[in-house]
Amino acid sequence: MASVASKLYADDVSLVMVLLDTNPLFWSSSSLPFSNFLSHVLSFLNSILLLNQFNQVVVIASGYNSCDYIYDSSLATNQGSDSGKMPALCSNLLQKLEEFVIRDEQLRKEVSGDGLPSSMLSGSLSMALCYIQKVFRSGPLHPQPRILCLQGSPDGPEQYVAIMNAIFSAQRSMVPIDSCYIGSNNSAFLQQASYITGGVYLKPQQLEGLFQYLSTVFATDLQSRSFLQLPKSVGVDFRASCFCHKKTIDMGYVCSVCLSIFCKHHKKCSTCGSVFGQAQSDASTASNRKRKTSET
Repeated sequence: MASVASKLYADDVSLVMVLLDTNPLFWSSSSLPFSNFLSHVLSFLNSILLLNQFNQVVVIASGYNSCDYIYDSSLATNQGSDSGKMPALCSNLLQKLEEFVIRDEQLRKEVSGDGLPSSMLSGSLSMALCYIQKVFRSGPLHPQPRILCLQGSPDGPEQYVAIMNAIFSAQRSMVPIDSCYIGSNNSAFLQQASYITGGVYLKPQQLEGLFQYLSTVFATDLQSRSFLQLPKSVGVDFRASCFCHKKTIDMGYVCSVCLSIFCKHHKKCSTCGSVFGQAQSDASTASNRKRKTSET
């Protein structure tokens, strides 16, 4: 298989992988009703399909416990000449979305405990990258792929490793990850994803005009972005999550073998099994004492 860098792209043809956050724990407390959010998203998807008849849209739902494909415009247009229009797009997507939400809710009831209110962002990113790799293998000429995360749920620190692996995989494949975050605070994971892969991170200020944000920032193809002044990432949060307690930390301990991060010193790395020597422990203790002295 030819490398991604040597492949030929259709300049103005786009493959947009849309990751749709359907986590009910977020939408139950959001100021923007989920029905209004869907109406903005459906209009945006239809505008992408109208910009170019060869554009392709794939929607992946990210729930509380699962993620799944719920719409593929290439399959819809192959079923009939009218299937790609707005009424068919709405009916097909909404039907699959309703079925997915019911399944995800059943899984949530079966899981014991309240858990974290985050959605399966890592799983949906992996599914999007797998779909893009299948497109890469389809031939030398294919649409320009990009991923758009429509996220509202807070970050799940337990997904840190999987999300970072997906981000670096997208970077190697030269697939930008765009992020439209509609939660109350910024998402450190999505900020890093957009910054590392060369995508656009946006947090809309007026959720009532979500369609305007989507259409003006994320509807343009990659070839046209060089002529536009798109939002730039400012103040990206590069903090990591520790591998032991899955919490976001400002300072920690790093394994010199596998680069695993821990919030406290351990005698043995839980990831690769490497034993930390006494010299490392003494160095860490001295570093902590020096930091505390400077703070005092």
